[in-house]
Amino acid sequence: MTGPTPQAPVAADRPVRWGILATGGIAHTFAEDLRLIPDDAELVAVGSRSAESAHRFADRHGVARAHGTSHELAADPDVDVVYVATPHAAHHAAAVLCLDAGKAVLCEKPLTLDLAQAQDLVRIARKRDVFLMEAMWTYLNPAVLKMQELIADGGIGEIRSVHADFSIAVPYDAAHRLHDPGQGGGALLDLGSYVVSFAHLFLGVPDAVSAQAHLNPSGVDDNTGILLGYDSGAVAALSCSLNTATDQRASVNGTLGRIEIVRDFFRADGFVLHRKGREPEEFQLPTAEGNGYFREAEEVARCLRTGATESPLVPLDGTLAVMATLDAARAAIGVRYPGGPDGN
Repeated sequence: MTGPTPQAPVAADRPVRWGILATGGIAHTFAEDLRLIPDDAELVAVGSRSAESAHRFADRHGVARAHGTSHELAADPDVDVVYVATPHAAHHAAAVLCLDAGKAVLCEKPLTLDLAQAQDLVRIARKRDVFLMEAMWTYLNPAVLKMQELIADGGIGEIRSVHADFSIAVPYDAAHRLHDPGQGGGALLDLGSYVVSFAHLFLGVPDAVSAQAHLNPSGVDDNTGILLGYDSGAVAALSCSLNTATDQRASVNGTLGRIEIVRDFFRADGFVLHRKGREPEEFQLPTAEGNGYFREAEEVARCLRTGATESPLVPLDGTLAVMATLDAARAAIGVRYPGGPDGN
């Protein structure tokens, strides 16, 4: 049996046609942001585990077709790309279904529960010659891109450390997805994916990974610290928690200065550059409309119009490297997810 036709470039004279798989909060947010780029994106279909949920979503967002199963959405001939917005534990199966149907995929972070699942998705996407990208919107953030530019130009010298924290307060509820191991819950995957991705962006793949965490009664982490070590002598000190709300700060520290994001580093609208012998310089980037998710859609559209099957800004090899670090941290803290491909 032959597979689907390899991905063809999307014509420049029409929007990229999106399908959204799942109808939770982040799916609604993404749908709202697509309206900000009408020349680049059109939401044409939604899929859910129930027809009722799909129709409610479609009515709210003016979507033409509501599918009561993920299979129906994957088979929709008018969909160019599917945004997978399911809980973490369902990412792999949903993305495989869409990739096998020849649909480009933007999958919410983390890409999968673990490295083995992520490697499988990348293998399938590359074999099918179909676009796949993790929705790591921080990598597309204008402030973060500007930071990379300044650092590449030697603005703070050689990087010696990265600090990042992403903590929110979510009262314990065993049924909540963030506290449920069956849904890939815990601080590490939901919030730690951000801090680890941030460290990888500026320091690369670590040579050593250690972690400590407190596990909640369900067996997933709710307060976690991660230390990444590099043979160069650099370190990254990272934290994520479901127990307390913080400013979610981050800093990149070099031999000649440092860059600080004082709040919400994962969606920063600016930063402060500190250099020896100079006054601090504040960089404020234009605040975008909406929630910032449209930048992911813009990057997907740019790639699909050129026929690219990977984004240079959110490369698949980089996603796999982050998943390997998350796996190492998870092993260190003893969190296990039921039904994982590694036997967990």
